Amino acid sequence: MSTPDTIVHLVRHGEVHNPQGVLYGRRDGFHLSERGRAMADRVAVALKGNDITVIRSSPLERAQQTAAPLASALGLEVGPEARVIESTNRFEGLTFGKGNNALRNPLLWRHLYNPFKPSWGEPYRAIVERMMAAVHDARRDAAGHEAVLVSHQLPIWTTRLAAEKRSFLHDPRKRQCTLCSITSFGFSGEELVEISYAEPAIDLIPVGDIAAPFSAGDAPEENKPEGTPPA
Repeated sequence: MSTPDTIVHLVRHGEVHNPQGVLYGRRDGFHLSERGRAMADRVAVALKGNDITVIRSSPLERAQQTAAPLASALGLEVGPEARVIESTNRFEGLTFGKGNNALRNPLLWRHLYNPFKPSWGEPYRAIVERMMAAVHDARRDAAGHEAVLVSHQLPIWTTRLAAEKRSFLHDPRKRQCTLCSITSFGFSGEELVEISYAEPAIDLIPVGDIAAPFSAGDAPEENKPEGTPPA
């Protein structure tokens, strides 16, 4: 296997202040919690010694806040990258806690008929297409060095599934993409030759939240997502 000459790191944002347990999706007003800011600092510590020349972020506030400590440590600007934004979702704005789980409403079940596409949100293939376009642009602009793209769980995970030629059908609770995790794509020229994964903030994540498909930081237990929300 060839040795990578350029690496693009896909970083998931940190914990979100979300006391109501809302599936926030692309909604404005959802920022990092205090713990989430500490997680972002962990990313900066983990990557500040790397040869990073490009940092770009989803336009959503939680992603930009996650990118900020690393950019400050490296003296770089955070560039906008709309193509790594969160995926769209028909259930955006709803809650999935023990006492207010939207999936108990049978009128919403009609959106769940096709988990392969999925029928409740942006097609997986469309997510991968835009994510990989952003990855390759970052690879070209950081050629011979490293780049960071701060994004969101589902876009990062589906991109990894595609890169590893795995099925898009999956259990959201089993995604290997925890808060402030780093999924790294190593390229030799234009060829993807290596994928690695790190969790610099894993010890900061409450045990019950590690497998959650979206973040409900500062939420009481009854508002935290239960089961498998379609996120």
